[in-house]
Amino acid sequence: MSVPIATDSGELLAGALRAEGRLVRFRRGHAIFTQGDRAERVFVVERGWVLITSLAPGGREIVLGLRGPGDVIGDLSALDGAPRSATALAVGEVEATVAPSSALTRALSDAGTAMDLLRVLAGRLRDADRKRLEFAALDTLGRVAWRLQELSGRFGEQTAEGIEVELPLSQEQLASWCGASREATVKALAALRTLGCIATGRRSVLIRDIDGLRRHAYGEL
Repeated sequence: MSVPIATDSGELLAGALRAEGRLVRFRRGHAIFTQGDRAERVFVVERGWVLITSLAPGGREIVLGLRGPGDVIGDLSALDGAPRSATALAVGEVEATVAPSSALTRALSDAGTAMDLLRVLAGRLRDADRKRLEFAALDTLGRVAWRLQELSGRFGEQTAEGIEVELPLSQEQLASWCGASREATVKALAALRTLGCIATGRRSVLIRDIDGLRRHAYGEL
């Protein structure tokens, strides 16, 4: 039997948006919203995976993150009214609750929901700080280990063999998320397999040794 480990976003916030939203299905590759768009809606991911990307100067697409069930996306632009700073792509088929941006403003009149959003935003700031540290201090192996242990904590399922993590990204997308080349990322995954930290399957990773993976992620080896 497998047991889900964690989700990322506040339940009160997601619940408030669900109360005013409707469930929409997005096909694989569909842009749920696009960088530069006006923020007219906010979304709660209910099923599937959403890739968050941004275009760097020169037109190169950079992977910023991966969102899954329970995560709220599109909230920042809904809050400040600025154009979308990133694009959200459906990695496979995605179901999401879609609510008007005004629903977020109304939800924040409740103190508990407002605190929920603050916790989510604080978590994202911590993630951004960790990513800066990660890029400054870790090699590709460490960055890949960091991403995998992050996903295991948020979306992993505990099984008898270890922590099962669905990994819907291509090797190129994982490499972009890790700030590395595809070749270096493939070598890092192979090294982690050899070390007994992980086993890889089609679009999934089994974390066999989470402590060993974390040691690599924190640069302790």
